[in-house]
Amino acid sequence: MSRQALPSATSAHALQTAAPTPARLTADSLGKSGSTDALAKLNGAISELKALSAAPMLQRAVDALRAEDAKTACEWSLKALEQDEHSGFGWYLLAIALERAGDFANSIQAYESALKLLPDHAEIANDLGRLAFRLGMTPQAESLFRHFLSRYPEHPEGSNNLACAIRDQGRHAEAVEILRPAIVKTPEIAMLWNTMGTVVSDQGDFANAMVFFQEALRLDRHFPKARYNLGNAKLLLGDAEGAIVDCEAAMAGVLAQDERQMMRLSHSTILMALGRIGEGWDDYEARLHPQFNERTQFMFDGPRWEPGCDIEGKTLLVIGEQGLGDEVLFASQLPEVIERLGPAGRLILAVEARLVPLFQRAFPTAQVGAHATYIVGGRLTRVIPFVEHIVGIDLWAPMGSLLREFRRSLDAFPARDAYLIPDPARVAHWREVLKGAPAGPKVGLLWKSAVNKDSRHRYFSPFETWAPVLAQKGVSFINLQYGDCAEELATARRDFGVEIWTPPGIDLKQDLDDVTALCCAMDLIVGFSNATLNLAAASGVPNFLISTPGAWPRLGTATYPWYPKTKVFLPPSFGAWEPVMAEVADAVGAFARAAKAAAKTPAKTRAKRRS
Repeated sequence: MSRQALPSATSAHALQTAAPTPARLTADSLGKSGSTDALAKLNGAISELKALSAAPMLQRAVDALRAEDAKTACEWSLKALEQDEHSGFGWYLLAIALERAGDFANSIQAYESALKLLPDHAEIANDLGRLAFRLGMTPQAESLFRHFLSRYPEHPEGSNNLACAIRDQGRHAEAVEILRPAIVKTPEIAMLWNTMGTVVSDQGDFANAMVFFQEALRLDRHFPKARYNLGNAKLLLGDAEGAIVDCEAAMAGVLAQDERQMMRLSHSTILMALGRIGEGWDDYEARLHPQFNERTQFMFDGPRWEPGCDIEGKTLLVIGEQGLGDEVLFASQLPEVIERLGPAGRLILAVEARLVPLFQRAFPTAQVGAHATYIVGGRLTRVIPFVEHIVGIDLWAPMGSLLREFRRSLDAFPARDAYLIPDPARVAHWREVLKGAPAGPKVGLLWKSAVNKDSRHRYFSPFETWAPVLAQKGVSFINLQYGDCAEELATARRDFGVEIWTPPGIDLKQDLDDVTALCCAMDLIVGFSNATLNLAAASGVPNFLISTPGAWPRLGTATYPWYPKTKVFLPPSFGAWEPVMAEVADAVGAFARAAKAAAKTPAKTRAKRRS
């Protein structure tokens, strides 16, 4: 069988959370490695080095970069460095060429070498900062951008790039104060308006963000990233039709492959929001494109499954991907996959370690083990250690890719209440424990995500908007929120006069098998889409999901096709939390009253009504 190559880089570290969610909402414009101005300065500097043997090779490298030929630029840069390994210009040109070719790990080393040899060439700090930013090293990027600005304090790109790094660290007000004077001084620079739009968008104000994106496009109507950002703002305001027009226009104007694939991934979610599900899953493959910057590398060397492959009687390795909630969501298709494999086939399933016992119980004929994720050379890399000694694996697939065949239309989503199975003994245990909670139907609450990246807070209402829900009488509210939520629990107690009861003896983040059992002991789960809500819904627990305009998992419907027992509540516009929370409050109150009435009805009468 094919073996997987385990990562050996000493800089790699294991991840406890999964990769980012599919679509990136904003496209940053931070200039380009080796900008036209930078290459012109390099060209001038090289012309003064004609006496050096490496000068002609450096010149050819510059010419290749101008022609967008990164491979040839790499070759000539390396030849120049063979002549003079201490050539700062040689290292700089090699860094630019490697970055444009997508080799970030070696590129960043080349930039560092160039910066040591050319400490006064501030453009190197700017390029190195941009690369650090792309690799998620925002504090390092901030430091490098500040170095560039110290040399060129009036440079609009320097201000733009620094604002992006500061924004991504959550310091939005500071980012605005950097951008504001830069826009006043150079209002004709479209890049600055685009970045200001991303800062406003990052805070959830998509209506005002659109104003900035539109101004960027007025200044430069051929600005693909601003067009893309405008489309995403429209999507989050509920205008999927307008969003896809802008996204496709942006894609038509993009040359760089990494940017094209990022936009194609966003395009996939817009298609799904429009109900064009099969097309959406086809474009969703952009997440795996070799030049997509945020791609996860799957370290398994074997034949890859493709739609239409005959898997009957085969051994298929399926690898979970994206966020933890996505692994649960995408697992809804596994019963159909197992059926397609047939009695002679075999499913090997790699999932996040915390899901292994739950998935093994749910899919007893499968062999379930844990994958592990590392960062190697700036790339997310997923390995599957437990398959190292398994022979006879015929095909493998990332779990999301299977959706291209098993979930191409709404008709392909079966009316199956549940596909995960909690431990019945633990469900019984939690039902007994919950007797110690306040009286009334047990309603589990989920109000935030523990993941702070990608400004995910925008999709969760502030805790104070839960006041009308918590005001419902006769309800026993149970805390299912993982992460630090002491402040919210204290707020509920102090300001709302409500005790949100926390179950004892369970780690709500790590003990996912037991969390699922706890959810199944509840009467209702209410909250936003996070890992716990997905586990509850996949186990058939009735739940109220608070969604947002443009959310792609609704697949163009007002429901949640993945989970039949999910009732969706949607705000009238993005961030308009008060009306939707009032609607949720009414539904929770009605649920409590119905539960109370049912409890008063004799058991024989209830049985007669069901019959």
